[in-house]
Amino acid sequence: MNRRQFFSVAALGSAALAARPSRASQAPMVRMKLGTQRGPTTDAMLSYFARHGVEGICGYPPSLDEGGDWSVELLSQLREQCEAHGITLDMVQFPFMSSSYVDRAQRRAIMLGDEPDRQHEIDEAGTIIANCAAAGIPAVKYNLSMLGVLRTEPTPGRGGSSYSTWRLADATEGSLTRAGRVSAEAMWERITYFLEQVVPIAEEHQVRLACHPHDPGVPPAGFRGIARVLGSIEGLKRFVAIRESPYHGLNLCLGTTAEMLRNPADEINDVIRYFGERKKIFNIHFRNIVGRRDDFQEVFPDEGDMNMVEVMRTLKAVDYPYLVMPDHMPRHDDDPGGRQAFAFGYGYIKALIQAVDA
Repeated sequence: MNRRQFFSVAALGSAALAARPSRASQAPMVRMKLGTQRGPTTDAMLSYFARHGVEGICGYPPSLDEGGDWSVELLSQLREQCEAHGITLDMVQFPFMSSSYVDRAQRRAIMLGDEPDRQHEIDEAGTIIANCAAAGIPAVKYNLSMLGVLRTEPTPGRGGSSYSTWRLADATEGSLTRAGRVSAEAMWERITYFLEQVVPIAEEHQVRLACHPHDPGVPPAGFRGIARVLGSIEGLKRFVAIRESPYHGLNLCLGTTAEMLRNPADEINDVIRYFGERKKIFNIHFRNIVGRRDDFQEVFPDEGDMNMVEVMRTLKAVDYPYLVMPDHMPRHDDDPGGRQAFAFGYGYIKALIQAVDA
């Protein structure tokens, strides 16, 4: 290259650089974060999370028995404790709206429709939303379930692990719960009543509410007398449309969602696109299964029927910007607390997030 050619090439390069917009002028890149919802939220657990690359969590204040509460002061202390480990406190869970079974739950008035306790619980939920906003916590996750997580006998998995399994054909319904028979219409009435009261509070305080689907879906007639209206894709579509708001959406568990489908491998990405394009996904449980509706095993994320690399690409394509967390990892006697299994999940998710962001 002679001197004239060198300066011509240099000029073209300079012009190209000048024409390229600066990084500061570009829209900020949407970035998913590795998360978890494992408890308790102690310094020891936060250190474990930090070692394995977790960036944000769903945290848990101390229980009432341990002197904890949901005050602004203690929620703020919880957030500061997380931040001291380099971890953000991205959400908490309503203390009385978990996936527990109704006959074992002490508080279930919202789903039972019992007054005046239902209104007392809704008022408490509103207070927690306001306190989360004051403490700098942007989201709350919850369940609207009475049957908890339904499973049949576990089945063997790789390396001697145990897979949580649901085979409807093997399930025994048994007697009705204390809720008696609850029709789909009654379930929708109770869900709607709750949303009409709490979503305006969430809007006022700009706190996202992320609801977990029913795990798993059951036949339309219900199971143990109870319909599970959030156990189908059409049910979830109806749910997010009850009250249109940027603060009303889903804790989209991909395992639970796959459990609703006849062909999860082919259908899951369309489901993500539907809710993701409408900005209704506020948290992701990154879980894989082998099987389909009414007959599945919960497996390690790399061995299930869904292509989780493609799933992560789809989350990226819809600009999903929140936590991606492992959930329901297989169990093993050598790993009684699940830390080995979840460490595998953290590394797997972290690698996929980095791959799609590259």
